[in-house]
Amino acid sequence: MTSSPVSRVVYNGKRNSSPRSPPNSSEIFTPAHEENVRFIYEAWQGVERDLRSQMSGSERGLVEEYVEKVPNPSLKTFKPIDLSDLKRRNTQDTKKS
Repeated sequence: MTSSPVSRVVYNGKRNSSPRSPPNSSEIFTPAHEENVRFIYEAWQGVERDLRSQMSGSERGLVEEYVEKVPNPSLKTFKPIDLSDLKRRNTQDTKKS
């Protein structure tokens, strides 16, 4: 039995941009939550920008793919989920209640 290595994108660049705030949101966010969201958003925007420029050949080495040499056997059955879809379903379930 062979298992394929797990790959991850590793970001090594700078943060730029700003997050979009949710329109008409009735949720109240703490400053710490907003700071965390802003950090993740900015970092991901940087990853996407670096990937685009790297794919176009104009830049090299800011983003690299990490592949584990020995995959973790406990993650063999792991299946990623779409967080947007999960939130949408949870919101719909809450409205039905």
